[in-house]
Amino acid sequence: MKKDILAVCFVVLLIAVLLGGTEIQSVEEYYRTHAEEITPQSETVRISIRCDTILDNWDDLTPALQSEEFVPQDGVILPETELVLHEGDTVFDVLERAVRSNRIQMEYQGADENSFGSVYVQGIHYLYEFSCGPLSGWMYRVNGEFPNYGCSKYVLADGDVVEWVYTCDLGKDVGGGWLGGRQ
Repeated sequence: MKKDILAVCFVVLLIAVLLGGTEIQSVEEYYRTHAEEITPQSETVRISIRCDTILDNWDDLTPALQSEEFVPQDGVILPETELVLHEGDTVFDVLERAVRSNRIQMEYQGADENSFGSVYVQGIHYLYEFSCGPLSGWMYRVNGEFPNYGCSKYVLADGDVVEWVYTCDLGKDVGGGWLGGRQ
């Protein structure tokens, strides 16, 4: 009898903890969470996501991904989009808001899960590192330059332009090498 009472109390406590610390949202509320209206006073950044290099390397793409569902005909996953910039926003923060509000799949490894101490973007729109050959994966550039550090360490400024580009050749095909910079 005491065990039953303890079990019921434990279940009630567990439910109370889960409900008390969990914000319940509809799907629409979840995706709207980060979409903010831009005002004349807003600081903003622009972001785009492209995978057009895959179009030139189609035969190297994993067969299951060889579809417009994953690789748009023009290679544009997210056209240049303007977002509100919050104080301290990093490239990753803006990417996360952009994919969430546009319902684009993204998977990443947290900064505490790797030796670089920065978030590592593993895949966007179901395109991952090595999806299009052994030298493929996602890179980012800000204002045309490829930084040589992780996306969660790069703090953005008003007017910055962030481009996420899929490379099939360690960055050589998108204007940067794996160590960053222009080539």
